[in-house]
Amino acid sequence: MLWWHRSVRPGIGVAFTDTAAGNLAFSVGSPDQARANRRRLEQSLGLPSDGLQFMTQVHGNQVARIHSGRYLPDTGPTADAMVSRGQALAVLVADCVPVVLAGEGPDGSPVLAVAHAGRAGVASRVVPRTIEAMHAEGARHIAAWVGPSVCGHCYEVPAALQAEVAAVEPATAATTRQGTPSLDLPAGVLSQLDAAGVQADWIQSCTLEEPGLFSHRRDAGSGAEGRIAGVIYALS
Repeated sequence: MLWWHRSVRPGIGVAFTDTAAGNLAFSVGSPDQARANRRRLEQSLGLPSDGLQFMTQVHGNQVARIHSGRYLPDTGPTADAMVSRGQALAVLVADCVPVVLAGEGPDGSPVLAVAHAGRAGVASRVVPRTIEAMHAEGARHIAAWVGPSVCGHCYEVPAALQAEVAAVEPATAATTRQGTPSLDLPAGVLSQLDAAGVQADWIQSCTLEEPGLFSHRRDAGSGAEGRIAGVIYALS
């Protein structure tokens, strides 16, 4: 169920799921099954039912701030990043880059965040915008964990599209194993984190190459499509 799971700081846990956790998105497959899979994930992490805040992702760069009042657990805010003062958060991907972040507020309480960084998100700088939102909450000592995504050897794109994204984030320019133009989205995210002064751990797994992870490029139309989650939460 959990591809990677660690206590990354005192009181803070990070996890990235795999296909054994099942599809966690309402955008593909059965919503009822996705809802049941979410409850099972929460239980495995020791969280209450509906304890994870998800969002409706649209490949943009909007950052939602989750305060004392929560959004509806199923749909969540329409955004591609969230920041909270301790509410557990989840981001869904199937080739895009899942980024989870943790910082400390002025009183030492956790400031948590997640970001969905696909091609459009990297180009529109969703990760730097997320860090700015964390700073607006008073966060310091921010660190990030970058989860599984499609790698630069596999994400082939037209040359014009590569040039468009690389004009914003040069680190994304790459080539496939066949020598064709590609985008290295994890490299772009790591470059943006470094520019913001945020230390990052990268869980290096390619979603397209790993059968234990969902990949939109590999699985679309196969009947086995799904989404994995990156999760950050306060340990009980």
